[in-house]
Amino acid sequence: MIGYLIKKGLSLAVLLGLVSLTVFAVLFVLPGDPAQIILGINASPETLAALRTQLGLDQPFLVQYGQWIGSLLQGTGGHSITYDMPVADLIGSRLAVTGPLALMAMAIAVCIALPLGIVAARHQNRPADAAVMAGTQLGLAIPEFWLGILLMLLFSVHWGVFTAGGFPGWGEDCWGSLKALSLPALALGLIRASILTRLTRSSMLEVLREDYVRTARAKGLKERSVVYGHALKNALIPVLTIFGLQMGQLLAGAIVIENVFTLPGLGRLVFQAIGQRDLPVVREVVLFMAAAVVIINFLVDISYAAVDPRIRPDGQ
Repeated sequence: MIGYLIKKGLSLAVLLGLVSLTVFAVLFVLPGDPAQIILGINASPETLAALRTQLGLDQPFLVQYGQWIGSLLQGTGGHSITYDMPVADLIGSRLAVTGPLALMAMAIAVCIALPLGIVAARHQNRPADAAVMAGTQLGLAIPEFWLGILLMLLFSVHWGVFTAGGFPGWGEDCWGSLKALSLPALALGLIRASILTRLTRSSMLEVLREDYVRTARAKGLKERSVVYGHALKNALIPVLTIFGLQMGQLLAGAIVIENVFTLPGLGRLVFQAIGQRDLPVVREVVLFMAAAVVIINFLVDISYAAVDPRIRPDGQ
């Protein structure tokens, strides 16, 4: 198991290096002069040259990339041009919104998807199965931003239970902050629950047809024990894959939902930074988003080995 972890860790390090190189290269070749955008079209050539030198834009590609990676490894990172503060501090403050939002959305999705998927699989081709499939089809067809607007109209405008947008901050109002994230998390969670429910159902149906499940039933085990003690654990492997991908997408910033509910999260930050041509912010936020996806998929791979020992090299 240790060798498996070392192998996966080395693969993670190489992949993160390639991701950082790709992110930097893409932003490096984009057309436009950041110094010109920052200072305006009326800036003098001397002022533009001084700003390019200050930002390191006059250096070759490899030099700029090496300086950037060195600053990241030292824990300093870049400095936002627009906000005049370290990008790491910006990411930390915005992650305090996006992180809980992603966790709440996935908790809602899992709490809905697993029970409904199991019920649909156990009652295949019956009314319960048809109702679950119809509900998930509706969930897949509804855009999350439109669902967010509907929830806002219902719970905020008509009933006044939740606020229509904004985020007071965890330090100022913890309960108010939790309520502010509830509607966007519900909008994100319901859409993802539809995908996970369908996958759970299909995975459970496949596992329930296996010989060891029939053997467990033949031994006289209760159906609950067969389903939750034998079938569910093996059915979770493909579900974990989609769970990891969806969690990575949420951490990468639910840009549309954060803009609908005016939440100061990572998605809204990178959206504004692109418009302001704040390259240090764009570069490091995009790297953080990509790294989050890569690391979460790495953790999913590790969870495979915990769920199914056959995946480990030693089989233990």
